[in-house]
Parts: sequence; structure tokens; C-alpha cells
Amino acid sequence: MTDVKLQKLDSLLGNLSSFVIGFSGGLDSSFLIHRASIPGNLDFEAVTIKTKYVPEREIREAVNFTSEYGISHRIIEIPFPRELRHNPSERCYLCKRILFDKIVDFARENNYKHILDGTNADDFNLYRPGLKALKEMQVRSPLAEAGLSRPEIREYARQAGLAVWEKPAMSCLLTRIPYDTGISEDILTMVEKAEDFLFEKGFPGTRVRIHGDVARIECIPGYLEKLVREPDRKSITSYLKEIGFRYVSLDLEGYRTGSMDHPYNPEK
Repeated sequence: MTDVKLQKLDSLLGNLSSFVIGFSGGLDSSFLIHRASIPGNLDFEAVTIKTKYVPEREIREAVNFTSEYGISHRIIEIPFPRELRHNPSERCYLCKRILFDKIVDFARENNYKHILDGTNADDFNLYRPGLKALKEMQVRSPLAEAGLSRPEIREYARQAGLAVWEKPAMSCLLTRIPYDTGISEDILTMVEKAEDFLFEKGFPGTRVRIHGDVARIECIPGYLEKLVREPDRKSITSYLKEIGFRYVSLDLEGYRTGSMDHPYNPEK
């Protein structure tokens, strides 16, 4: 892997000079804010939006990362947006508009010239309706502009000694719930508790999709056998029932991005 793309990223950031980065705490945005901090002369701030459907673990990890590297970081807390409470099919587009409206306001109030996010080059090959909102709001994506893919970002993060280099991809809790479903804060809390429990049990990156009173667990394929062995099977089932699920199921296909986005097709 050559450093041409990394050099292009550094050049892009240097030319912008004054900006706000929408910071989720994930691998991509963590790598971006770390790279922006290296020159020491760029005027920027990382901004994280905190709301009910963003996992609390992600907020904590965002705070810890910026603290470790001395990066200026602001958390803006907002209520659960009314537009998202029924999980509409255009959820991701609406979410990006809502969150980045807050970031745009912050940038304007604090005299930053540009808004950046952590979209990478691979995201344009996936189902990412939120990208339309970013384009409409003139949000720049330096990682994508530099042509950096997720594997390349992960490798550069590893070389830089960033603990997030092996962090699994994350997404908001709304993606665990079917479209056009009324969402209460209690449901979001159930999903978050279930995933936190699985994380602590040694199953990072696991999703708990909710279908009424059924929890459908999607995990990395390498974890499938361990999940059904004792004592893990019993402790996971017991805990998920304790927090409100009636049934606990394991999806044999394992984790896949956007599994709630595609209608069931028995021929596939």
C-alpha cells in the first residue's frame, strides 16, 4: 500500500485549514480527526451529536479518544427527533439532515469555514441514503475524496497505533428495528442493553435486531458456534428475556450490513 492517498488526504485537510468534523467515534471519523491533529496548525473541532438512538458506548469511546489525543471535542445533545419516531424508510436521509443541521449551526456560530465527515470511498458502493443529505448540505468527505477504502483506513490506523483500528463497524440503534415501526425510548434501551451485554461477553460487532418481542442476533460468523454453547447460550438467553424479549433467536447467516434494508426474497 502506497502513501499517495494519505498524502492527498493531508493536502485536502491543509487546504481547508478551518473546519468541524462530525465525529461518531467509529474507525473512519477517529482516523480522520487524528490525522487532522498531526500538523498542529489546523483550526478544527470534533463534534458529536448525542441522542437516544446513538449507543451510549459510542459516546463514551468518542470522549475517551479525543481526550487521549488532546483533540478539541464538543458534544451536542438533542431530543429524539419527531421525524424519526416511526422509523420511516427515508430514516437515514432525514437523520443526516437533522444531525448535520446542528453541526452546521455550530460551525457558523464558531466561525469554522467547512463541515467534514468520515465517509470513506467504499461507502459509495453500499446502500447509504444519508450521502444525498451530505451532498445537499455541502459536507466534505476527505477520506472518500482521497480514495481511501475501509481496509486502507484500518491499516493506516493500525500503523499509527490507534486502538480503534480493529473496531467493528457500528451504526445507530434505529437500524435494529424494521421500517415503519413506532419506536419508544424503552425499545432503544432494550436493544442497547442487549448489545452491550453481548459486547461484554466477548462478541463485539454483534447486532440485536428486534421483531416485536423477538430478538434476532446477528454475529460475526466466527462467533456462531460459541454463542450456542453453554454457558454463553443460557446466560445470553436469560439476560435478553430479563430485559424484555420473549424469544431469542440466532440468525444463521450472521452479521451483514443493512440486513433490515432488503425485503425477504426466498430465491436469494
